[in-house]
Amino acid sequence: MKKILKFLIILILIGGITYGGIVLFNKDNNKQIVNDKDNSENENKEEVIPEVQIVDVNSKSRPFAVMINNLGAARPYHTGLQDAYLVYEIIVEGGITRYLALYKDKYPETVGSVRSARHYYLDYVLENDAFYVHWGWSPQAQSDIKTLGIDNFNGLTLGTPYFYRKKLNVSSEHTGFTNLREMKKYAESKNYDLDTNKGLLLDYSATSVDLGESTPALNIDLKYSSSFTTNYVYDSSSNVYKQYVNNKEHSDYETGKQYTVKNIITYKVGNKSIAGDVKGRQDLDNIGTGEGYYITEGKMIPIVWEKKSRSSKTVYKNKETNKEIKVNDGNTWIHIVPDTGDIKIS
Repeated sequence: MKKILKFLIILILIGGITYGGIVLFNKDNNKQIVNDKDNSENENKEEVIPEVQIVDVNSKSRPFAVMINNLGAARPYHTGLQDAYLVYEIIVEGGITRYLALYKDKYPETVGSVRSARHYYLDYVLENDAFYVHWGWSPQAQSDIKTLGIDNFNGLTLGTPYFYRKKLNVSSEHTGFTNLREMKKYAESKNYDLDTNKGLLLDYSATSVDLGESTPALNIDLKYSSSFTTNYVYDSSSNVYKQYVNNKEHSDYETGKQYTVKNIITYKVGNKSIAGDVKGRQDLDNIGTGEGYYITEGKMIPIVWEKKSRSSKTVYKNKETNKEIKVNDGNTWIHIVPDTGDIKIS
């Protein structure tokens, strides 16, 4: 019995006794302390700043930019857009639009449906130093991809498992999808440079952005043509915008969930039909400067945008302060609306 008591005393002196997960004594100062679990309730605990959720700001990974079909017949089958950290919507021929959805460090197995390249989308591939994923191309895009040395993956020449068609109740041209997990493996196998030194297009904030003097922005209508309008309604309970197209919920085919957006940037540029192009393909007057809006968390501020060249980043500045804007943690949609369209914010 004396030996047991002596052994317990030695344990107390050396390192303390634990009971129920709590250390009763500390060998250095004999003060009562608590284990890691209880320490989480310590009032003096150092505040932890949350990491950016949509993209790792320290990551050097090159993004994949996927050309997304937005024709009405294909829209019900949109898949994987919520995983994109950045999406551009731009006009193409016939008054329709297409999306360019960018993915970084997140590689969904199903993204689509995928359609053909247009040459001015390359300007946004370049400004993000992205791999371009598309299914077919216009003559102008085909020429520019070669001239500009764009790292691209084309569904016309690259088959499964990188590109594939799904059995859907729609015309075959709307059934093409890409597997970005496999696409990343393919890029690795071809010894493409998977890292970038270009950095992110936007400056993300881990805490809610202070817009300063701003205007309420609860309802947004972005009219591209008589048949294409993107709508947003602010959801104050989740601090995001619910997305609609032509006032109809825009939802993911696989998850059934309506798409939501944290940050919206929108502005107008000129566009015109390419002379001699029988299909009415467009040119875009997107090199230069102009005015637009940054919208987030139910508020809006006027901005100035500037793009100096096809490969340079578009810079977005607060019109009042002339400082580059910070955007909130979350996904961003950039809507480049034709001059003939309309932007309504209320």
